[in-house]
Amino acid sequence: MPTTHKKATAHKTTRKWSAEVTENSDALDLKKNIFESHDPKEIAQSLKSSANKSHRRKSSPYRSAMSMLTFYINRAGKNLPKRQKNVLEKAKDELRVAFGRE
Repeated sequence: MPTTHKKATAHKTTRKWSAEVTENSDALDLKKNIFESHDPKEIAQSLKSSANKSHRRKSSPYRSAMSMLTFYINRAGKNLPKRQKNVLEKAKDELRVAFGRE
């Protein structure tokens, strides 16, 4: 008796898994579109606030905030405009200052 096997079909999505992680992080509740801001200080303060409020993160607030920022920069890669990448790199410096790690 022959058995029939259905071939699994890949579900094509237009969104990247990294966008899903950024929007629905298990560790931090991020302000919507925060990484699109042109103000490094605003980005840093938002990340700090989210990290301090979170009860789901697995490491220190500083490490969680910095990890999320670095993750976003790395995942955006070549699609991230140079100008915005510079803003996000400056946000790292602002994050260090905000946490007293300059």
